[in-house]
Amino acid sequence: MRKLTAKHYLGIGLFLWALSGLPAWAAKEDGCSGGAFSIITSRGILTGNQNATLSKDSLGAKFTVQGRFIKFDVVSASFGVQNYTFLFSSTNPQPIVAFASKTPLLQGLTLTSDVSVSIKDESLVIQRTGAGISMQIQANDCSTGGLFQMEPERGDGQPTDIVHVLGPDVFYFNNPNFGPPPPPLPLCPAGGPFTPSCTPVPITPRVNFATDFSKTFVGRDSPQSATKIAQTGASSTWRVSSGGRMGGVFGEDSVEVAPPAVPCTSHCQAQDQVRGKFPVLGFPFPVPAADKITPR
Repeated sequence: MRKLTAKHYLGIGLFLWALSGLPAWAAKEDGCSGGAFSIITSRGILTGNQNATLSKDSLGAKFTVQGRFIKFDVVSASFGVQNYTFLFSSTNPQPIVAFASKTPLLQGLTLTSDVSVSIKDESLVIQRTGAGISMQIQANDCSTGGLFQMEPERGDGQPTDIVHVLGPDVFYFNNPNFGPPPPPLPLCPAGGPFTPSCTPVPITPRVNFATDFSKTFVGRDSPQSATKIAQTGASSTWRVSSGGRMGGVFGEDSVEVAPPAVPCTSHCQAQDQVRGKFPVLGFPFPVPAADKITPR
């Protein structure tokens, strides 16, 4: 792995569900076309496919991850994320701050090491450690799919609470397309085949987030070895097992009926593995006021 100091930096499945009023979703494989992340610090820009190390002296209080579809800031001492934003695109009429912040509560611990970086095409993995704590962020520069996950690991094996605060134009809601009562779709046979006409698991209530001005923007929190401990219309708090993760899923993946993520406490992956083989229930737009979670 190559270590960079300031002088070494580079210079600055389409599926339309048969419910009326639902948008046509972009095919998942098209959602990453041209995506590529760069990391911007006060010392310069790191870009292009590579494995590298960012010197801790170059980080400042926070640094920026910039892509074609996604942009966010990373708090250096905690790996908290601020202003996780979908940039303007053919599916977004204006930039959307999906999350104002994703804050891991490290209980007094601090990240102090250099930052390891792996950039490959639209995918990014960054990791930093401190005494008794390791934090990893995986991100994909795409418009849909599994795009983000934060993975804390503690030396004492204790869980980490992660607080999500939505952007000012985004809200959590109970998706009525998932019931109650649930749609009358049969369960698929055990072990498949899995098709959009049957469900791999029973349909249960679903909390999504959306906006009032974009019918193509929808997402959900995606836990793996994590439990939700608080929910409002503008925030959620998750207790994440050491080595577990909190992910973010957007677009079609967030409104389909798929099996939950398997328990994982090591090398959990933020990636789309579904490929459109499960039913997509969508969401109503605009979201009825009665379905929005209050208070916001």
